[in-house]
Amino acid sequence: MDKFLDVLSKEMGAAFERAGYAKELGKVTISNRPDLCEYQCNGAMAGAKQFHKAPMMIAQDVVKELEGSQVFEKVDFVAPGFLNLNVSGDLLKNYLNEMASDEKFGVPAPEKVRTIMIDYGGPNVAKPLHVGHLRSAVIGESVKRIARYMGHNVIGDIHLGDWGLQMGLIIAEVKLRQPDLVYFDETFNGEYPQEAPFTLSELEEIYPTASAKSKEDPAFKEEAMACTFKMQNGDPGYRALWKHIVSISVADLKKNYQNLNVEFDLWKGESDVHDVIPGMVSYMKENGYAHESEGALVVDVKEATDTKEIPPCMILKSDGASLYNTTDLATIMERMKEYHPDEMIYVVDKRQDLYFEQVFRCARKTKLVDENTSLKFLGFGTMNGKDGKPFKTRQGGVMRLSNLIADINEEMMKKILSGREMSEEEAANTSKVVALSALKYGDLSNQASKDYIFDIDRFTSFEGDTGPYLLYTVVRIKSILNRFAQEGGNLSSLACATYQNASEKNLMMQITLFNSMMEGAYEEIAPHRVCAYLYDLANAFNSFYHETKILSEEDEAKKSGWIALLSLTKEIAETCMDVLGFSAPERM
Repeated sequence: MDKFLDVLSKEMGAAFERAGYAKELGKVTISNRPDLCEYQCNGAMAGAKQFHKAPMMIAQDVVKELEGSQVFEKVDFVAPGFLNLNVSGDLLKNYLNEMASDEKFGVPAPEKVRTIMIDYGGPNVAKPLHVGHLRSAVIGESVKRIARYMGHNVIGDIHLGDWGLQMGLIIAEVKLRQPDLVYFDETFNGEYPQEAPFTLSELEEIYPTASAKSKEDPAFKEEAMACTFKMQNGDPGYRALWKHIVSISVADLKKNYQNLNVEFDLWKGESDVHDVIPGMVSYMKENGYAHESEGALVVDVKEATDTKEIPPCMILKSDGASLYNTTDLATIMERMKEYHPDEMIYVVDKRQDLYFEQVFRCARKTKLVDENTSLKFLGFGTMNGKDGKPFKTRQGGVMRLSNLIADINEEMMKKILSGREMSEEEAANTSKVVALSALKYGDLSNQASKDYIFDIDRFTSFEGDTGPYLLYTVVRIKSILNRFAQEGGNLSSLACATYQNASEKNLMMQITLFNSMMEGAYEEIAPHRVCAYLYDLANAFNSFYHETKILSEEDEAKKSGWIALLSLTKEIAETCMDVLGFSAPERM
């Protein structure tokens, strides 16, 4: 199914060609003067130099060729040569009905299904999620859903931080508190306990205590590093403790991500590639990619065209220890081996831009990826408080993500119970759904790379460019459709009709943009484009709703056409919400 603007451009291009000009001049765009026309074509001016003719004369010739057009109901030209266009009602009606009958509303299946890996989330185990983890989870989940909707094979990987010094810090602190545990008995050779010697809440207290201690006590830090070394090199007791830490942390992480409606296909971490690092290092040395510099092993990644300094990518430190770079490169190598992805997208704080530039260049230079494998960095900005600084608690600390979600749920609960008859249980369930839309839409409606202000009052408002406003719009449509069905109407056999008023036509034209918008959101890795479209769709529907008495209309043909239009609007709005990672309740 052609995109709507392509349909218009084909008609216009054919008219240019019939008039003796190049059909490429017939590109149609949405009008930048909606007070004058719906669409426009600037081809007459573009063709003036090519055909040595005044733009107005070219435009006049083209208008003549469009007399009796089934695509445009109005075509005229104005100085210095703009072609102003309004589309025909029949074209709109037919296009929308074709969209309604298509499984994905006119989004075509890809010519080649790509395997895309999205690396997002990236929390460290043994640490609770905080607000800094929100953007990676929310943006990455939406990017994954958009690519899947476009028909691609998409794999989401959380890429846990589960192998670094924080593991040694925890083990060292546990050893200090409970030295008699079997995990520290070097003579023990039996089965280690199934149950961890600490709870989640104890674990969340142990890590910050150990971390603070390591900054003040060099001997303790030395012990933590020794514990990390022993754990990473296979000490059975330390490995058993590590498994407990990971198991308890992952169970809690899954619960927290579930509250955000975020799901990962892979729960892999840095530990999954520890054993392949030595082979990768040998490969880099043997093929002349890596060399020693001041005792460290590095790969030069600077290029002749660089306008800024790009430092070498360090593979091993001077003491032989690996770094994040090492782990990320080994992960890329393993992903290529196991999944053969066409593309890898990393959703990470934009301040990591230089780091990923180094890693990607190193992966290419050392041929860890195929020549055609795309490596993309989607860097996101910070979530700030109303003071414009990174979001903090009232006490000035970093807020837990679970507390942020609870605060929004509570605020939403108050608003939903205010002036509405609803049981407390239904209100609680509804408030969770609406709060999630407030949180996710508040984030995703901003371009990912930009910082934004987190404003709980604005995000939870039922008016303006917010998640709750969009949900309320869909709930309103559901209510109309339900009443239509209760009054004996049949929703399954309806079709959109020719528009009856300007607001209806505007809604129809907004719907036609869905497939091109989704394509753009996928190609640009831009969930904010879905948000902008959804908001425009909601506004177009609400204008139509306020100007049209739908259910009280006595002309059954008109009413049926409007109900079909509402049904299509709802389905497309819900599709947009789904790729953004939230949904609408049945009532609010």
